[in-house]
Amino acid sequence: MNLDWLKVVVCGSGDPAHPSIAHTVFVLAAVIASGIALSRIKIKGISLGMTWILFTGIAFGHFLDSGTIHPDTLHFIKEFGLILFVFFIGLQVGPGFFSSLKSGGLKLISLAALVILLGVVTTYVIHLITGEPLPTMVGVLSGAVTNTPGLGAAQQAFQDSADPAMVDQLGDSISLGYAVAYPLGVIGIIMTMIFMRYVLRVDFKREDEGLAAMSNETNLPHRYSVEFTNEMLEGKTIAIAHMLINRQFVVSRIMRKSGEIVMADGNSQLSVGDRLRIICTEEDSEAILAFFGKPVEMTADDWGATAMQSTPLVSRRILITREEINGKKFSDLRLRTRYGINITRVHRAGVDLIPYQGMELQVGDKVMVVGPEAAVSQAEKVLGNSLKKLDHPNLLPVFIGIALGVLLGSLPLMNIPQPVKLGLAGGPLIIAILLGRFGPHFHLVTYTTMSANLMLREIGLAMFLAAVGIGAGDGFIDAIVGGGYKWIGYGVIITVLPLVIVALIARLRFKLNYYTLMGLMAGSMTDPPALGFASTSAGNDMPAVGYATVYPVVMFLRVLTAQLLMLMAL
Repeated sequence: MNLDWLKVVVCGSGDPAHPSIAHTVFVLAAVIASGIALSRIKIKGISLGMTWILFTGIAFGHFLDSGTIHPDTLHFIKEFGLILFVFFIGLQVGPGFFSSLKSGGLKLISLAALVILLGVVTTYVIHLITGEPLPTMVGVLSGAVTNTPGLGAAQQAFQDSADPAMVDQLGDSISLGYAVAYPLGVIGIIMTMIFMRYVLRVDFKREDEGLAAMSNETNLPHRYSVEFTNEMLEGKTIAIAHMLINRQFVVSRIMRKSGEIVMADGNSQLSVGDRLRIICTEEDSEAILAFFGKPVEMTADDWGATAMQSTPLVSRRILITREEINGKKFSDLRLRTRYGINITRVHRAGVDLIPYQGMELQVGDKVMVVGPEAAVSQAEKVLGNSLKKLDHPNLLPVFIGIALGVLLGSLPLMNIPQPVKLGLAGGPLIIAILLGRFGPHFHLVTYTTMSANLMLREIGLAMFLAAVGIGAGDGFIDAIVGGGYKWIGYGVIITVLPLVIVALIARLRFKLNYYTLMGLMAGSMTDPPALGFASTSAGNDMPAVGYATVYPVVMFLRVLTAQLLMLMAL
């Protein structure tokens, strides 16, 4: 029986110009499967997770004949996997990205910029102390901070500006420095996260409680009962009151002086002596309550009681699943006017928002509807509330977003003298964030179920790690034996020292939540494996939000500083 076909699949065709596709797919799948199997290993409850794929890739790359896998194929697998990973992170965190930016994003970006600055200074100091060529140290820096675009920018600047003799002498050392430092760069970031957890005595239970308290304080609407006493507004409508105070609030119900409880909408008139059920954020509550009158004590049962033949009210959370509603404003739907119901909250991407007439709805939003049962049922038909519809994938926005992201990532932002670009990771991430936030404005359904989002993220991350490992495996041992072992130590210092300093500042000075701190550390190093570890450890999206907050700026600064360091060496 002829088994030559099996040899080609497992060992390759041996022809670098025409490598076997079956062999490439086989090796990729074997690397990923081996890495995932090893990721189940835990030492004292700690696992490196999918980072094992990187190390199995290095092992395969070292023992395989490199010519059996075409470098262009590996490069495509790596870049496309990274695009998938960051794009679906952007879609997930996009709806909450800008609110997080307002509530502390500038602080996170400043801390991430400090990590970059300390890394560059550390690299230059090591160069001065050891005499290691600066181009080689730039490669070590790029590997230590796991930033491939920075490596590419530095190599291009070096090849375009250095004389041919220097290129021949040091050209290979740049990529080898990157390959040697990269694995321990990934491990160093993750181990620093674990180390800081013990140094700072982080208790996940307390972090969860603090996160819940922070969410309640900043995101969740509060309900207040107010006796209306503002005589200047006597006979005026709630819509006029909205224009006068210019703050976000909802008056859901009104108890008339007679005791009758009625639903409220923009056309409801106010009378002195009425009692109002107001929903707003705690931040705005003082101004809003003072504007209407004085707070009074009333329980939910008091507001649920029916008096003077008032209609019994029900509250129901309704999921928006109809594509026709995507991008529509509350003012367009006129739900209050048509059905006599009130929308008191909108739950989007883990955040409760105060609804207002100009708010654009998105597929996947959950709205809290209050009103008579029959009216709530009618509103439910308008909005959808069909989980089955959300199972259908919306691929058009995904590939439009990836295409726009590649264009943005390829766009030169500045020249010093080489073009500085966001790259194939930064561009898609920014576009995904913008699509997640503003896509409904253009009637693009960007919602994906959490399971689908996580599946595509993990597939992209696995492809990226496997390709990087296989590519770094060839020549890895030779570089270490030939003196490159010193680069490992340099890389560890460049990785760990800035992270430890900034983590201490962020935690002790700014009281940063540990989950967000892990996202900051992974984002400042543009490191997807570290983000994967952080997200798995946290069990929530806070690391991903922190990562996405700093990533676009960090990517730009990493590329810029790598080019500047390289130009200093010439």
